[in-house]
Amino acid sequence: MTPRTLIPLVAALFLLIAALNSFYIVNETQRAVLKRFAQIVETDLPPALHFKFPFVDEVIRVDGRTLVHDLPGESYLTGEKKLLDVNAFVIWRVSDVERYVTVVGDMGAASPDRMRMNAQQLLNPRVEEGLRNEIADRTVEEVVSGEREDVMDTVTEDVNALTMQDFGIEVVDIRVKQVDWPDEVRDRVYDRMRAERSRDAARHRSQGREAAERIEAAAERERTVLMAEAFREAEEIRGEGDARAAEIYADFYEVNPDFYSFHRSLQAYRESFKDRSDVLLLEPDGEFFRYLKDSGGR
Repeated sequence: MTPRTLIPLVAALFLLIAALNSFYIVNETQRAVLKRFAQIVETDLPPALHFKFPFVDEVIRVDGRTLVHDLPGESYLTGEKKLLDVNAFVIWRVSDVERYVTVVGDMGAASPDRMRMNAQQLLNPRVEEGLRNEIADRTVEEVVSGEREDVMDTVTEDVNALTMQDFGIEVVDIRVKQVDWPDEVRDRVYDRMRAERSRDAARHRSQGREAAERIEAAAERERTVLMAEAFREAEEIRGEGDARAAEIYADFYEVNPDFYSFHRSLQAYRESFKDRSDVLLLEPDGEFFRYLKDSGGR
């Protein structure tokens, strides 16, 4: 191949490379800026096919989606001077792509993944500082349940104000995944909690026994009153019956005294001789056998 034929081939190859390097694509999940001689000339490019000057312009792409980053677990002091292990995560996205590329990209990172890792390293200390300040003003109960939502909202607002200004990062939300005692105090805390629950259980059992005794005493008192009233009514009815029976016997005796005496003797015989083994020792001439000896009863 002669130099005369090689030069057009090289020129064609150069033109092909320049043409391929003149166009670039920004995807829907990306945000991008265009640099020319290390200066940003276009920012927040929309998703589309774009033109650039080859070998002069450089396209910096970043992830434009909402990202989730887990914070490393940290220990924080509450207002009661008690340590708590807190695990949290941050939801964030790039808001000002020019500032984001300027600040995070100057750390020697050009790829979206590397810039994302650097951005997370910048977020960590600010989120941890916000959590530390808020937890230090509250008790354990408030951090765990009482004001947990307020803590997260306040930290999110404060950190977002800093990161928007410094890095062009919008902090959408900060959430706590887990709050626990440190390993060195967890056993003591659980022992104290068990002791408190045991005291509560003993108090509840004592209150239950006291309530049961009151109920039993009230029931026994009510039973005694009911039995006394029933006995009184029964005695009154029995007394009225006995009086009525005595009245009938008296009337009957007045009508025929002899027959009444005979009837009473028959009842006495029936009660005395109702069993073969009954034995009665009386004088033969006693009054008891008068109706057996004399049919006339005289």
